[in-house]
Amino acid sequence: MKSVLSALRSPAFRAFFMVAALAAAVWAVVSNWDEVSAALARLDWWIVVLALVVSIIFVTLTMLAWRTLLNDAGAPVGKAPARRIFYVSQVAKYLPGGVWNFVAAAEMGADYDISRRRSVTVLLMSMLVSVVTGLALATVAIVFGPSGVAGDYWWVLIVLPIFAIILYPPILNKLVNKGLQLLKRDQLERPFTGKAIAIAAGFSTLSWVVSGLQVWMILTGLGNPARLDTYFLTLGGYALAWVVGFLVFFIPAGVGVREVVLGATLTGLVSGGDIVVVVLLSRILFTVADVVLGLGASVMMRRDARSES
Repeated sequence: MKSVLSALRSPAFRAFFMVAALAAAVWAVVSNWDEVSAALARLDWWIVVLALVVSIIFVTLTMLAWRTLLNDAGAPVGKAPARRIFYVSQVAKYLPGGVWNFVAAAEMGADYDISRRRSVTVLLMSMLVSVVTGLALATVAIVFGPSGVAGDYWWVLIVLPIFAIILYPPILNKLVNKGLQLLKRDQLERPFTGKAIAIAAGFSTLSWVVSGLQVWMILTGLGNPARLDTYFLTLGGYALAWVVGFLVFFIPAGVGVREVVLGATLTGLVSGGDIVVVVLLSRILFTVADVVLGLGASVMMRRDARSES
């Protein structure tokens, strides 16, 4: 085990890992370039730029939710280290397997004296918060979306209260400690508090609001009506798409699954051709946001490493 950990922490492996993750993210863009370029040709450049900025804000809000839980579970972590750990590890989610972002977060966190169990547990908890808030907003798409959405995703209404109960601090902490015990790991430095969970849920909810705005901007940029009810449907639709993509954990970053769900939500609202454009371009812009923030964080890490040597 020590030899494996030593290999994971070696500069050569980390450089290869980052290049592989970036290559996977870039491939997600290149593999759909014909459709994406056609979409870009139909949109004003300022809409694309603004949608990308909104995508970056979405990723930033998810980082803030994660950092809130990270600092609640142990010794505080500074803003700069937290940004680097989160943004770089997020690029790893594009690698096949669905676990590499956890590996990256754990190994990078260890550089800042954050235990691996804390890194992995907090990343899981932040995802759980995203799932709960996403499920809550997904009910909008289920209730007000096409009838097929309610018929296929009715189970969301049952799963939501179960996940919400799990977030109740006494229950959550007991489950976390039991899981760590089964894995023969020490308990966390500190239990999660209700205040931190509430703040993280607030950031997560804002991230969903922003993600819906991104989809809505693309939709209206293609000439569809800029109505408030349309925005609420894109908000609920993207949240539902993300949750379903997350639950299909064996597919990297929910590729393909989210597009199908979001497309089903928007059926009847826009034409079939526009649905393809919206779901693909939305995915690409979120991917570009991950890559931009991940590269920026990686460059900052390397700069700091050179200054300390």
